[in-house]
Amino acid sequence: MAMRDQIARRITTGELLPGARLPSERQMQDGAGIARGTIREALFQLEAEGLIYRRDRSGWYVCSAPVVYDPTRWAGFMTYVAEQGRRPQTRTLSTAETPLGEAARHVGVHPEDPVYLIIRRRLIDDRPVLVERIMVNPALAPGLFQHSLDGSLTQILRTVYGVEVVRNQVDMRPCALVGAEATALEAKPGTPGLKVVRSSFDAAGRVVEYDEEYWRHDAVRIHVDIEVAPEVQARVSAAP
Repeated sequence: MAMRDQIARRITTGELLPGARLPSERQMQDGAGIARGTIREALFQLEAEGLIYRRDRSGWYVCSAPVVYDPTRWAGFMTYVAEQGRRPQTRTLSTAETPLGEAARHVGVHPEDPVYLIIRRRLIDDRPVLVERIMVNPALAPGLFQHSLDGSLTQILRTVYGVEVVRNQVDMRPCALVGAEATALEAKPGTPGLKVVRSSFDAAGRVVEYDEEYWRHDAVRIHVDIEVAPEVQARVSAAP
């Protein structure tokens, strides 16, 4: 597709820098004499490839390089983003102590009992890249909302409440950004996303945090480096 290839080439050669705003669809149509549907098809393909992204009611922009996330590492968002030379930010959107029905079982709380619910937006270089819903058992961290939550929640739980995370269970799957998640990320409803669900446990097996993250799909790249143990290597080598 000529339009897709032209824009992709301008991005890969550096003519269009990360964060640059593309001309409007109407401007592209007037300048190239191409049907509006053809232009949109090219833009949607570039979006699926992670080269550009759409800000609702604002237009199309060139993506920055995705941040690399290794779910096996004991490093929080603020740490691993900063390590890659990027600027992380966390903004707390809302906090509530409220019953959540059956969802409360994720943190070991009876459906009728209140749960701490924290909704935060996280940014990289001023761009919203993920929104998260965090549940915490109030019995583990009474008075949690007295502390600033615009940083590492895990650190607050460890240093203030003596609650240490020793195990994480992570589940990842594709999703579409809709509703409150799309609004918080300035994304058009239906934009591709990645849903990451994390349960964090202490040494007693209690759930310390239950976290649902909704990422823009182009903002993150999953990378896991696994070293095979010598005894496993030996078994593989001996196999017929």
